[in-house]
Amino acid sequence: MTWWTGTPSTSRRESPCSGATTNQVANLLKAHGVGRGDSVLLVMKSRHEFWPAILACHKLFAIAIPGTHMLKEHDLIYRFDKGGIKAIMAVASDTLLDEIDAAQAHSVEKTLQLKITISGPRDGWVDYQAEIDAQPTEYAAPPRAERNAVTDPMLIYFTSGTSGMPKMVAHNYTYALAHILTAKYWQCCEEGGMHYTVADTGWGKAVWGKLYGQWLSGSTVFVYDYDKFDAERMLEKMTTHKITTFCAPPTVYRFLIKQDLGRFDLSGIHYAVTAGEPLNPEVYERFQEKTGLRLREAFGQTETVVSVANWPWDEPKPGSMGRPSPGYRMELLNEQGEEAEVGDEGEMSLRTDNGQLPPGLFIGYLRDDELTASRWHDGFYHVGDMAWKDEDGYLWFVGRADDVIKTSGYRVGPFEVESVVMRHPAVLECAITGVPDPVRGMVVKATIVLTKGYEPTDALKKEIQDFVKNNTAPYKYPRVIEFVETLPKTISGKIRRNEIRAKQQEWERKQHEERARAQQ
Repeated sequence: MTWWTGTPSTSRRESPCSGATTNQVANLLKAHGVGRGDSVLLVMKSRHEFWPAILACHKLFAIAIPGTHMLKEHDLIYRFDKGGIKAIMAVASDTLLDEIDAAQAHSVEKTLQLKITISGPRDGWVDYQAEIDAQPTEYAAPPRAERNAVTDPMLIYFTSGTSGMPKMVAHNYTYALAHILTAKYWQCCEEGGMHYTVADTGWGKAVWGKLYGQWLSGSTVFVYDYDKFDAERMLEKMTTHKITTFCAPPTVYRFLIKQDLGRFDLSGIHYAVTAGEPLNPEVYERFQEKTGLRLREAFGQTETVVSVANWPWDEPKPGSMGRPSPGYRMELLNEQGEEAEVGDEGEMSLRTDNGQLPPGLFIGYLRDDELTASRWHDGFYHVGDMAWKDEDGYLWFVGRADDVIKTSGYRVGPFEVESVVMRHPAVLECAITGVPDPVRGMVVKATIVLTKGYEPTDALKKEIQDFVKNNTAPYKYPRVIEFVETLPKTISGKIRRNEIRAKQQEWERKQHEERARAQQ
């Protein structure tokens, strides 16, 4: 299913997200008891109903909480109880509605009162399709005294949980305006253009690339809902509907460059960008060879809007995140809490003690003051990622602070090693972690998923190790290689290195116990 959404002046046909439709959704929610301060979970894939639903929440001064359709019962129970969810709007996807019903039955707080499905009748659920047309197309806004302040929570995202349980990232009503940075000045969305960001509406990337900033820039948002990713099919849609600006994570680009791009007319794309995970230089080079477009990488978090980017007025550096955004005083702090020298690693930290917060910075982790204080203190919001800065002010990603490997006195970032390993033709996916070593303290380990046609042999391990030695500093090469069928990932697709480390520690513990028993 393909939809265009946007302002009537830029849509190619009547937008399914018109003001009248938004008012009808607001009236539907209000009629069923949803109001100011209530939490509404939106699990709607890339269905066009998401757009009037989230805007209706804003009109009601309810708190919108997007979520992915891949959530299971235990994920939903956690969100229901942690977020105090009062209402949910959901699309039927596999067993999702069954999972929601089970989670409602087993949740502790029992806050969920309203379930709306956009997929037809179901016992215990309000049928969106049956009721929406009967709702008025005008919405009566509440008196000013009953409206939220601009500093109140508007939107909450649960993080993907790469380290611990998901956190509730809260944004206020200034967040939407701050995405002008993202859309106008990084994605280069155009007045009257057609922008496409590849993202399910359950992730923060959706409002980064499919809503606030793009509409404020005058661009139409292209929406493509699919059940299974198909690179060729996606390229066909992009060609048919004349996409002008494009944003996707590096994983998508890795699939696109494997296609015969000469078969598709992509000449309408004026600008292409990437974010969500570090971009391997190999992907950058292949995409430029095939399209003539230079990918511009950026960095941000669920907690921010775009905070570092390769801007259109800068020369992009393949592999670099770029330079800090306007309004973002990004400093790299060393272990002593001082700003790192050029070329030295430091933790990415946003200065917030100058009386003006960076635009779009979150207001805190909702209902977790202790966690907020642990990340936001001493005049800085501590991002938690390590990077180094070159002489031109460009930042280069190293890894999460707790992912950096210290071996024989050297500090090794997982991404720099992964970038080299990924260039080997046998490697489909790779995760770099550290494992204990009695001599070096830690050594580099590569957990690898092989491409089709390759077998996991000792000879291949040696070949990959030699390949890394020849393409980067030898001390970074993986002394330990494990071939696996799949890598553990969050439901957003990010590699869970902490789970890989935990499995390694459990294996080492069992080995130690076996050796101890053998010596008895």
